[in-house]
Amino acid sequence: MFICMYLVGALVFCSKRKHLLLMLLSMEFIILSIYMLMFIYLSMYDFEYYFSMYFLVFCVCESVLGLSILVSLIRTHGNDFFFTMNMLC
Repeated sequence: MFICMYLVGALVFCSKRKHLLLMLLSMEFIILSIYMLMFIYLSMYDFEYYFSMYFLVFCVCESVLGLSILVSLIRTHGNDFFFTMNMLC
């Protein structure tokens, strides 16, 4: 089930590559499926959950960085389309 969630998130990530917000949402979906898979794996073998906490911290940092890029992109360009950005300026 979690592999299907991962594949659906990767498919949406590849198909909606023009909008930054949809790409960020699909990346969060992928991260959520990986986290749930890791949590079940750690609970099946009675391991500690410290690694899952580190994973969550890095995922939150990644999502905050993505949202800050989205906000700065919308403030400068007015939308979240990638094709409106001029890479030479």
